[in-house]
Order: sequence, then structure tokens, then C-alpha cells
Amino acid sequence: MLLKIHPDNPSTRHIKMVVDCLNNGGIIIYPTDTVYGMGCDIYKSKAIDQIARIKGIKKEKANFSFICHDLSQLSEFTKPISNDIFRLMRSNLPGAFTFILKATNKVPKLFQSKKKTIGIRIPDNNIIAEIVKTLGNPVMSTSVHDDDEIIEYTTDPEIIYKKYKNLVDIVIDGGFGGNEPSTILDCTSDEIDIIREGKGII
Repeated sequence: MLLKIHPDNPSTRHIKMVVDCLNNGGIIIYPTDTVYGMGCDIYKSKAIDQIARIKGIKKEKANFSFICHDLSQLSEFTKPISNDIFRLMRSNLPGAFTFILKATNKVPKLFQSKKKTIGIRIPDNNIIAEIVKTLGNPVMSTSVHDDDEIIEYTTDPEIIYKKYKNLVDIVIDGGFGGNEPSTILDCTSDEIDIIREGKGII
């Protein structure tokens, strides 16, 4: 299904449709403040398996991120962070950043892996923000890449739908996406490392 949702004022009815899909183990493609993402409810292991198959990667080695609604959701999935890291996150989120943090024991169980870190995103996008808020827990996320060698990310939701309509349950049309990913910051050691320079600027 290609579902058009207003980017500024998402319809409550449409958000409920998406959340019902996630609760039933569905896979969605959705806009963020950077590129379009593919995801599912973090507690639906079969959906996580399917996304790994779609991406052609092994689940236990995948660098999937969690999209959270706010920083209050961190404590369940990440180990305690320093005041400096918390202030950095608070001043830059919602925004185009992925923060790599040390994961709690809950994360490896979700991915059936030995994963010790997790990427955390809180995008500045009303659609995915309302979805995660209504769902009540994070959405697992991975970027939607383009097959083109020059253009890394597909920006047109209708083109995304044509490619993935038989692989996912809902593609959300929230307007054209960007072609610049999030900035990735590794916060697992004493010094913060920039893993990837993207749209987010500190």
C-alpha cells in the first residue's frame, strides 16, 4: 500500500493504520529528516528477519538503528551515558544524527546476536515521530538505498513503492526525501568519534 500522509499534520487515522500494521508484524517504509527508512516494531523478530533478507545481510551483523520518540526511551536499551553525551544529544535531537551508544542486554536478545552497541535516532519528522509515539516503543530502522551507482538514496516515494510494493506492507508518501544521511557519532568511548559526516552539523 502507498499511503500519503501530510508531513506537517499527520492524520490520526493514517498514523493508526501504520501502527496497526507494525503491531501485526508489518514492515513499513517512511520518511525521516534525512533519507527514507525501512523498519518494523523492534519486538517483531520475523519482521526483523525479513528486513535483513530484503537488505541481503545477516541479522546478527546488521547495523540497524532504533528510532525513538524522545530521550526517555534510552534507558531501556542503552547503558547509562555521561552528562556530556546527554547534553549533546539533548541539544541536537530531534535532528539528523545517529548516536552509537553501548547497548543493554536487551538489544542482543532482540537481534539474536552479540551486539554490544545500538544506533539511536530521533528524527525531526512529524510522521515517524507520531508513529513511534503512538506505537509506544522504538521502530527498528535502516536506510533505503538506491541501485544507482551515483545516487545513493531514492528520494521519490512513488519510485520506492514500485520497487518495494511486494516486499513491504506500507510505503508512506510524506513527500520527497533527502539524499544526505544522518551524521553518525560514536559515543561508546571517552572521545566522541564522527563515523560518518552527514546532514547533521554540530
